[in-house]
Amino acid sequence: MSIFRPEIFQGNLTSKQYFEGWYFKHVSAQIDVVYSFIPGISLNVEHPHAFIQIINGITGETQYIEYPLSDFSYSKDAFKVQIGESVFTRDYISLRIDAPSIKVEGHLVYTNIIKYPTSLLSPGIMGWYSFVPFMECKHGIVSVSLRIDGSLTIDNQLIDFSGGKGYIEKDWGKSFPESWIWLHSNNFTHSDACIMISIAKIPWLGSSFVGFISFLYCNGKFYHFSTYNGAKIRELKYAEDQLKIELINSNYSLSVKARIKKSGILKAPVRGKMDRHIKESVDSEIVVVMKDKKGNVI
Repeated sequence: MSIFRPEIFQGNLTSKQYFEGWYFKHVSAQIDVVYSFIPGISLNVEHPHAFIQIINGITGETQYIEYPLSDFSYSKDAFKVQIGESVFTRDYISLRIDAPSIKVEGHLVYTNIIKYPTSLLSPGIMGWYSFVPFMECKHGIVSVSLRIDGSLTIDNQLIDFSGGKGYIEKDWGKSFPESWIWLHSNNFTHSDACIMISIAKIPWLGSSFVGFISFLYCNGKFYHFSTYNGAKIRELKYAEDQLKIELINSNYSLSVKARIKKSGILKAPVRGKMDRHIKESVDSEIVVVMKDKKGNVI
């Protein structure tokens, strides 16, 4: 069943209100170059198409390159998606993008891949919500962290990503939530740490609720803070470009402070159409502290 392999293509190309997209983030070893590539499809009656979005995390500049749906192909047996001449997998990406606004060519190989833990009752980051039908949007973690080797030529500039870090996740469904906060980093002074938090207003049986999925990975261990496992939001505040979040579960508290920097404009789906515009900052800085119930810093 594809529910136990959320990384592969979950949809079908005959849907009329559907989107699916994968998010590949790449940070150079010196943390001076950051590029995210988002391959995906937008299925709707008016304008079905495939696309690759690009965001330069340092400048905030974004690109949205459209492709005919016939240029989209995928593997049913493994995570492999091709759009035009670009190929996206868990183990590598091979890019050849020739658009009026940007040209990208190169090959990046991923190793030291850390996978998100799964089980029979929890196929991915959404836990048992993975089995709930008719949700507007579902989320998957493909690679919590990975090492990058290789280079890309972007607009005639050769960029070496060797020794850098990467991250891969995805979303699929009809629409992004009405409102949400998403935060991720795996570039910490503690070399192997990784955090992801997603808080959203989720439609539910004619109403809605605020739910969240999140984890902290550190020292080879995962700490889970999500609505479905009983975790709670103790604090959620955004003011003067600073975000504060505190989550608690039965054993720990997780405190996050984020200072937002440059933002780029990305397109997001509404009933399968990429009609919504959102801001995303890839060069923000966050501070994370996790404590046990007695207040000891873990």
